[in-house]
Amino acid sequence: MLVAVDHVQLAAPPGSEPALRGFYGDVLGMAEIPKPPALAGRGGCWFLAGAVQLHLGIEADFRPARKAHPGLRVRNITAYANRLAARGVPVTWDNALPGHRRFYADDPVGNRLEFLERGVGAGGPPQDT
Repeated sequence: MLVAVDHVQLAAPPGSEPALRGFYGDVLGMAEIPKPPALAGRGGCWFLAGAVQLHLGIEADFRPARKAHPGLRVRNITAYANRLAARGVPVTWDNALPGHRRFYADDPVGNRLEFLERGVGAGGPPQDT
């Protein structure tokens, strides 16, 4: 019986670890966690925020995930979107999921990420009043 998702792994090209650390650590605010010694030689890096783990694995024939993506729940989605935008990351709002606000952004190697907050209604960025 399945009980939880342990982690999500995304692929990244060789040599991209510094950009990944900057994005997932500094921009998203995740903490890097050490890879087990038996896996560290493969490259890549792992990150943690609360119970969420994202693993970035190195793939020689890398192609970014454009449709497949992790859906990451956030609190105060507007502030989080503003955080990304202030750090130069474009965000694309989407209002197609009832009962949620959500946006998409790409990591520095082109992988698609979805950020969503449940129970705050649907819609894009807040409208100026």
